[in-house]
Amino acid sequence: MKRSAFLLSAITLLFVLITNLPAQAQPEKAEAAIKAIMEETKVMGLSVAVVKNNQIIYTHSFGLKDAETNTPLTDDCLFRIASISKSFSATAMMQLAEAKKLSLEEDMSNLVGFPIRNPKYPETVITLRMVLSHRSSINDSQGYFTLDAINPAKNPNWARCYNEYEPGTGYQYCNLNYNMAGTIIEKISGERFDQYIKHHILDPLQLYAGYCVDSLDRSRFAAIYEYNGDSAKFIASPAAYAPRSKEIAAYVMGYTTPVFSPTGGMKISATDLARYMIMHSKQGKYKGKRIISWKSAREMQTPLSEKENYGLALLKTDKLIAGKTMTGHTGSAYGLYSVMFFQPKEKFGFVVISNGCHPGYTDGFNTVMRKTVNCLYEAFIQK
Repeated sequence: MKRSAFLLSAITLLFVLITNLPAQAQPEKAEAAIKAIMEETKVMGLSVAVVKNNQIIYTHSFGLKDAETNTPLTDDCLFRIASISKSFSATAMMQLAEAKKLSLEEDMSNLVGFPIRNPKYPETVITLRMVLSHRSSINDSQGYFTLDAINPAKNPNWARCYNEYEPGTGYQYCNLNYNMAGTIIEKISGERFDQYIKHHILDPLQLYAGYCVDSLDRSRFAAIYEYNGDSAKFIASPAAYAPRSKEIAAYVMGYTTPVFSPTGGMKISATDLARYMIMHSKQGKYKGKRIISWKSAREMQTPLSEKENYGLALLKTDKLIAGKTMTGHTGSAYGLYSVMFFQPKEKFGFVVISNGCHPGYTDGFNTVMRKTVNCLYEAFIQK
């Protein structure tokens, strides 16, 4: 009986071990599934990266980099990744806070240099933390490409930049929040925004990327296309990579920072974005380089409200992959769509970027992005 019981236990243990082994990587399965998605739904191009055990295990690109020249998309292509860019700005803020150069509880008026107050609640201080978490009560109704929009000395309609609710009590996603944050990075650090990000985040991680178009190899840019539903055609969006050289030539440190779009202007490949994502998944550290502290990384990843599940330029969601709570961010602009999401405890994650696809959404995500992430999860991660 003892021998039988031992054998039964051994067989049971073996069964448990086998059934819980990670799935073998199936790139052919993933590529076939993604090609099927691209045939079912209009897609110009897709670039993907898969992270497992906090290491990049797969990268691939599909479709076209440039429709006019019929040039295929490759893994070294650079994309303007839109709102995922916000996490670079927030990471920089955490570095400055760790260095005691500013506080997340500081009054935005003092940091920006002109009044940042909701006129309906003039006594309520709008803090940097409120801005980074989109709980500032500020909106984009007056635009966000210049700080003039919210500056009382520049815009007679500045009061329209504020919502009806008290700062800190509600949430509205707002691009102006992060263009102001970029300005503060300049004021506090003394470095031009794009240069600060390069010197303190990109270079330490050995990433080829940046906010300044003229500082990058334009031949590597993936042309971005917006899908027109009426004509069922893709229309090129050259404004995505407008160099804004004249504006930069007349640059005013600490004010004209939105020229670089801290809120959405990062240009980077899917592979390098995956390396950056691993840093956040590993709580601020990558290949021996600590970019932010463990505490700062956790703070960025911790939602301030369970309703929105948004932290500091990183959000949590269980709508991307069934049964998994993922942390990351999305981006969309000019026809481009991007996702960067990771599971820090299970040490896996995905970057998917399209330079143009059908704009339909499912559960709050672009449908092409969501389907592609799930294909990659099933092929490389799912047990």
